[in-house]
This record gives sequence, structure tokens and C-alpha cells, in this order.
Amino acid sequence: MGGRQSRGFSNKELNEVSVSRKSGGRDEQPSLSSAAERIRRHATVHFGYSTLSLAMRALDEIPSELWELRELQKLNLSMNCLCSLPPALGCLDNLVILNLWGNNLSSLPAEISLLKKLRVLFACRNRLSEVPEELGSCTRLEVLSLANNQITGLPGSLAAMHNLTKLNLSHNRIVHIPTCVYSMKGLVFLHLACNRLETIADQIQDLVNLKILIVEGNSIHSLPKTLCFLESLELLNVDFNDLQNVPMEMYLLSRLGRLACHPMDKGLHIIHNPLLKPIQEVLQGGLSALYNYLKPT
Repeated sequence: MGGRQSRGFSNKELNEVSVSRKSGGRDEQPSLSSAAERIRRHATVHFGYSTLSLAMRALDEIPSELWELRELQKLNLSMNCLCSLPPALGCLDNLVILNLWGNNLSSLPAEISLLKKLRVLFACRNRLSEVPEELGSCTRLEVLSLANNQITGLPGSLAAMHNLTKLNLSHNRIVHIPTCVYSMKGLVFLHLACNRLETIADQIQDLVNLKILIVEGNSIHSLPKTLCFLESLELLNVDFNDLQNVPMEMYLLSRLGRLACHPMDKGLHIIHNPLLKPIQEVLQGGLSALYNYLKPT
């Protein structure tokens, strides 16, 4: 399943592509296709996918020849200094995975809509304040991470992402869960920690496949009883909010199983909330004690 291996693509070699392109000498100036071929040599076939990594190269722009490599399926541009991506990104229409993590991107080009085969997009740790409407055309997306940006909402077009299973919107500036999220019926994992949420809408019950919901570090005052209809939930993290009580129907969340402490442990995370008596006292006996208290007699 492996593939042909190549040595690392050095910054020197990357610079040589640019220098040779700009040189005036006849023997030193390859055609664009020749320069693209020099980049292509450093691609690998990894688990059957044509893969190229330009991670950690201190790039503030991308050699234009890269956009000729239409066969690429996995492209890693993470941990560079990119402030923008050109419309030519849309030329890489065979991309399945695109990693933009850890750059300085303030926007994504509208031409991202042309990446119809895209299944995984990592755009976390950038400077995004909004998400383009055109991203909604990437209906094959299964994993979308927009964490650690400056996002306040999502465009309604993302409601078409019925194949999305994992959505990470943590560490942004979101006040209300975007309405389009409630249409993502395939979601299994939803991460909204460290935003500015005050409520969770009743429509949360529409996410019937949800197993992990993380909303710690917000300002949520109460949980809707409809949340308790998500009987597939295995991890619910509401640590560090403003909860004073819990819904009487919470005992329906039988798959939570226990009170949890470690961030990714399955169970109910509910520490550091101003819970009122008697809930606060009952919780000292564990989740089973809470459920026995809440169940109707």
C-alpha cells in the first residue's frame, strides 16, 4: 500500500524553481511545464494517493507551477506564511485532502468550489473571519476543521454538506451555532469549544448521529431538553460554562455512562459550572446518582 519514496523537498530546490523561471539565460529558463516537472519529482504515492508536502517551508507564496499538477490528491501547505491562495487552487480538481493549517490566510478563494472531490479540509490556525459561500459546493467533504480562526458564522450553503462527519469550529467568535450545522445530518463529531455561545437551539435534536459534542469554555446558561434526545451521544463536554441546572430528560443519555474528567474521555464533562443545589450535591454520587434523581418516579 506504500509507494515510491522521495527525499525531502528542500527550500533550496523550491527557490531554484523560482529563480530558473525568472532567469534571462536561454539555458537556464525552462518552460512552465519543465518547472512544474521539477516540483512533480518530489511528489510521492502514499497509500495509493498522489501526495505532495510543502509544509514548514516559510513560504509566503506558492510557485505558480504547482497548479499544473492536476493529478495531486493530497496537498500539505501547513505551517507556512501564506496570506492568500490564488484562484488557480481550483485547478487541482483531483484533491481529496487539503491541509492549510497554521498559515496567515484571511480568506479562501471562491474557486475552492471546483474541488468537487475534496473530502478533508484543514484550515485551522489561520486568520479567517468568514467562510466563502462557494465552499458549500464541496459536498463530498467528510472532515472540516476551521478551528482557531476569527469566524463568527458559516454561510447557509454549507447545509448541503450531508456527508460531513467531523466539524471543528473551536476557538472562534461564534455566538450562535450556525443554522446550517443543524442540517448536517451525518455529523458524528461537533467541536465548538471556546466560542461565545450562550444557548444551544432546539434543532440540536436533528443531529441524530452525533456521538461527541464539545461546547466547553462558552457562556451557555442552559441546555435544551431536545439535546437529551441524542441517544447516540457518548461524550458531552459542557465544562466551564454558566449552567445552573440540567434538563430533567438528561437520564435519556444512557451512553454517556459516567462523569468524565480527562478531556477526551467518554462521558459527561460538567465541572466548573455554577450548578445549584441539589444538582451539585447529587453529582457527587456520580452520573448514576444524577440519573436516578432525574428519572420520574
